[in-house]
Amino acid sequence: MSRRTIHAALLVILIAGLVFSTVGCEKLKVSRLQANHHFTSANHHFTEQKFRLAIEEYERALHYNPELVQAYRFLGESYTSLYKPGLDSDANNERAQKALDALTKALEIDPNNKQIVHSLGDMYDKMRNFEEAEKLFMRILEQEPTNMSNYYVVAGFYKRYAAEDNDLKGRAEKMYLRRIETDPNNPEGYSYLAQFYDEQTPLPEFDKAFAAHKMRTEMEPENPLVWYTLGVNRFQKAYRLQNVLPKADRIKIADASEAALLKSMELDNAHAFTYAYINMLYRNVHSRLYPEREQSFTQRADTWLERYREVRKREMEREKLERELQRGEIH
Repeated sequence: MSRRTIHAALLVILIAGLVFSTVGCEKLKVSRLQANHHFTSANHHFTEQKFRLAIEEYERALHYNPELVQAYRFLGESYTSLYKPGLDSDANNERAQKALDALTKALEIDPNNKQIVHSLGDMYDKMRNFEEAEKLFMRILEQEPTNMSNYYVVAGFYKRYAAEDNDLKGRAEKMYLRRIETDPNNPEGYSYLAQFYDEQTPLPEFDKAFAAHKMRTEMEPENPLVWYTLGVNRFQKAYRLQNVLPKADRIKIADASEAALLKSMELDNAHAFTYAYINMLYRNVHSRLYPEREQSFTQRADTWLERYREVRKREMEREKLERELQRGEIH
């Protein structure tokens, strides 16, 4: 074969390769465009909570681009949204498995994506698969140990099981305390810890919550909501344990509630629920501690109740106006 013939053959091969390469690139480009089109449509359905339609579109997007990680993620989220915890049926179990399959695939593609880890953990949590869910929630913390919000994510997970298992209640508490240890000068940590204690069932851990609220008043002495929550905590203990506590203890607790609520009013006289609680304090606690002065405390409670109604009415009018402004109904 002559050199000229060889050169001609090589040129034909080169041209053919360029043609096929161009065709391949064009097909790839078109596939990506089609994938993006279906992905955008799916996101619209997802936002509108039309999860079945979203599923169809996410699956079409993945047909054209099997590596579209966010399509796998939200496909899994869509199945999660349709899943009904506790319902044992073939259809519901199939939704659960498809949610797990999609989210697992998303995590394989992007193993360091915190949102995907959280979504997969949340799905296992809904299925009451505690062990798998725990691994994933702890993985979030391990990935970002300096991100304070991650401690709340893990604590919230344990908190959901706290009523069933004292050990898990202890793990939740430990997470809130670790959050405080990591950033001891941030009042937010004490706020979440106090809320955790206040929400315990069947009875809140009033005094542990009080200690956390008290720390907040020292860190934010001019914050009316901090004093309000402190006053509510003391009211709840005095009211709910009035048949258990000695009278002297109830008086001390009720006085602490009154002082905190009055301090909150001093800092902000436009918070309606402060008036609601001091009304209940006088009506349901003080009047029983001092039965000889019941009429006086009831009259004072009536005054605070009226004040609550006035302030709450203004709050509701303001909230209505804000909603109308957000919807563009007022120009």
